[in-house]
Amino acid sequence: MPPYCHKYKKSYFCLNNCNLIIMETVDNNKTKNNKKLYLVLTITGILLILVSLLLFLQNREMTTIVESLNEEKTILTEEYQNLIVNYDSLHSDNDTLNLMLEVERERIAQLVEELKTVKATNTAKIREYQKELSTLRGVLRTYIVQIDSLNTRNIELTQENIEHRRRYSQIQTSYRELEEVKTNLQEKVSIASRLDINNAEAVGLTASDKKSDRINRVSKIRICFTVLKNITAPIGMKEFYLRIERPDGQLLTHSLDDKFKHEDSEINYSAKRAIEYGGEEVDVCLFYDADAGELQAGEYMADIFADGFHLKTIRFSLR
Repeated sequence: MPPYCHKYKKSYFCLNNCNLIIMETVDNNKTKNNKKLYLVLTITGILLILVSLLLFLQNREMTTIVESLNEEKTILTEEYQNLIVNYDSLHSDNDTLNLMLEVERERIAQLVEELKTVKATNTAKIREYQKELSTLRGVLRTYIVQIDSLNTRNIELTQENIEHRRRYSQIQTSYRELEEVKTNLQEKVSIASRLDINNAEAVGLTASDKKSDRINRVSKIRICFTVLKNITAPIGMKEFYLRIERPDGQLLTHSLDDKFKHEDSEINYSAKRAIEYGGEEVDVCLFYDADAGELQAGEYMADIFADGFHLKTIRFSLR
């Protein structure tokens, strides 16, 4: 140790060389302090880097989570909208069921609007909507089963209705056929029961009942015929009507009130006669008394009727 030097704490103080010794001591202390500072700064930088890395990783993870939640919200919204489409596809003939479906559609539409306003990070609320979606899907399946059941029943009822209509149509067809058969039989019976005549003859008679064809001598016209046998014709009183037309088409008649029914109308006649008919062959004659100047030369036409039927037309001439 040099002379005239004193030690204080970690430094030496010397009279002859004091400044140099103090400077060396100070430099050593500075070197040590710089090393500590560098170490602290290095550690602090490392810590800052680690913290920044952790914050970056945490932020990226949070971003990923938020994106995932937003995607989950988007998917959930689409599922609700698809559910609306599924409800819209349901149709029924039942008014009560249609009203219930409309209520569910409005409810889902309201939930969709609410879901749009909810933040994706509100996981508790999102879970509630997911749970509600499951409930609505269950309700939808219930409605589908009900509608399928109703549609199946409607198809069955439609088939039954078609079958009933087919049977009713068959019955109507059978009824019409029976009516036609009945009508045909009635017509055949009517035709079979209609009187038939032959040997019809028309002659002019004078006042002394002698035959003549001269109009200036004829005072009346006689029409005779034979009614044939017909066991199907109703027996009893039969009225025969005679219509005689002159050559000019004028009907010979004494009164416009002399009429009989024929084919749903009433027509005038020239003469008539009632006889008792028992189904056997019988001869009948009808007479028309002509008024003075009523007859004219030419061909006459005489028609005979009975029971509403036209039986015969004969032609004769006077000169």
